[in-house]
Amino acid sequence: MTTRRTRPAPRPPEGTPPPAELARQARAVLADAVRIAHWAADGTRTGSAPLAAQALERAAAALELSPAQVRTGWDRARLAGLIELHGDTARPGWRLRAWDRDDSAVLRGWVALFDAWSLVHASPEGIEATAVAEAVEAVPQVLSLLQLSAGAVTVPALLDLLGQRVAELHEERCEVPYGPQEQPVPAGKGSAELNALLLDWALEGLASVGALTLGAGHATLTPLGNWAVWVKLEQICVAAQSPAGNIEQSAADMLLGCARLTPGPARAEYRAWLAARPVGSAVAELLAVARGEDALLRGLAFEALRVVGAPAEPVVRSVVTEAPLRPYALLWLAEYEGTDPDDAQDVLSREEATWLWVDTAAAVADHGETGLLVRHLDSAVQGTVPALLDEVRAVGHPRTVQVLVALAAAHPDPALAKAVRRAAFQVHTGGL
Repeated sequence: MTTRRTRPAPRPPEGTPPPAELARQARAVLADAVRIAHWAADGTRTGSAPLAAQALERAAAALELSPAQVRTGWDRARLAGLIELHGDTARPGWRLRAWDRDDSAVLRGWVALFDAWSLVHASPEGIEATAVAEAVEAVPQVLSLLQLSAGAVTVPALLDLLGQRVAELHEERCEVPYGPQEQPVPAGKGSAELNALLLDWALEGLASVGALTLGAGHATLTPLGNWAVWVKLEQICVAAQSPAGNIEQSAADMLLGCARLTPGPARAEYRAWLAARPVGSAVAELLAVARGEDALLRGLAFEALRVVGAPAEPVVRSVVTEAPLRPYALLWLAEYEGTDPDDAQDVLSREEATWLWVDTAAAVADHGETGLLVRHLDSAVQGTVPALLDEVRAVGHPRTVQVLVALAAAHPDPALAKAVRRAAFQVHTGGL
C-alpha cells in the first residue's frame, strides 16, 4: 500500500476579500460590457468584430454611451465570454446568462479579460511586434513582484525587472547577431527608452481592466488583481510540486505528459501550464500541435483549449474551415456555448463525425491498446460495420488505411477482420 501526501487547500493572502466581494468588483469593472452584451444579444442586433458602424451608433444612442465607450465595452464583452458571434449575429454567452447569480462565472469572465489585457489596450504605434510580444511575456514577472510586495511598487523598480526579463528572453532564444552589423546602440539608450514605453503601456492596459491602480511614480494591484495573480502563482506551485509537473515543457511534451492522467489532474496540469504563459502564445502553440500528425495530441490540445475558455473562442472559431480541426472546433464551440457534452456530437454532420471517428481511431492505434480499438467500433454513428466501412472509405482521412489495418489485426472475429482488411486494400489501391 502506498500513501499519498496531499497538499492542503491554499489560502489566499491575508486581507483578500471573499469571493462575493471580488465578484462585486468584477461586475463593476464589466458593467458597461454587460449592458452592451444585453443590448447586442437580445436576438435582433447584428454586428461583427469590430462592431459595425451602424450598430455602434444605435448602441451609443440606446445606452447613452459614447461610441468609444461602446467599442470598448463590445470588445470586453467578447473577451469575457458575455457575447458570442455567429456570423454577423450576436448571441448571449453562458456567462451573461449566469452573470447575476453565479459569482464564479463572473470571476472567470473577469480573469478571461485580465488574461487578454494586451488585446484590450492597443500597443504603442511604431514598435515592432516582437518587442511588444516580449513585453507581454515579461509582464507575469512584473505582476508577481507587485503581488509579493503586497503594496505599491515604484515604476523604476518595475522597469528594472522588465528590462532584466526581456534580456533573459533574448538570451534564452540565443539571439546572437550575425553578418554585417551597424554600430551598436550605447548601453542604456534606445532599449531602456523602449522598455519604459512598453512598461507604461502594460501598466495602463492592466489598469484599464481593473487589475491595478496607478499613482505618481508607482503601481499597486487592486484586490481583484492581487487575487488573480495569487491564483496563477498557486497553479504554478502546484504544478511544480506535482509528479506530473509539465510547466516548463513545450505544448506537445506537456500534452503527452498528461495523456495518461484522469480528466481532473490533466485539467490541473493544463491550467498550470497556461498560467505560466501569455494566453495568446499559449493558444497559438496548442493549435500548432493540433495541426500536427499526431491525432492523440490533436484531441488533447482541444481539451487544453477548453480550460482556456473565452480568450480561445475567436481563434477556435477561425479554424472551423480547416478540415482536420473542424470536428474538434465545432465540438469545442458547442460546449463553450452551453451544449451538454453528451449532446455536442449532434452539431457534427455524418461526414464530420466519421472523420472524427477515424482520427480518434488513429490516436488509439498509435498510443492505446488493441482492445480499445475494437471497442471504438461501438462509438461510430453508423449502425453496422459495412455502413461504417463504406463511409470511412469515402471520407478521405489520410490515416484510413493504417486505422483499418490495425483494426483488422485487433478484431477477434475472422469474418469482420477480413472485411476490414478488404476495405483497407481498396482504399490503398483506390478501388471501390
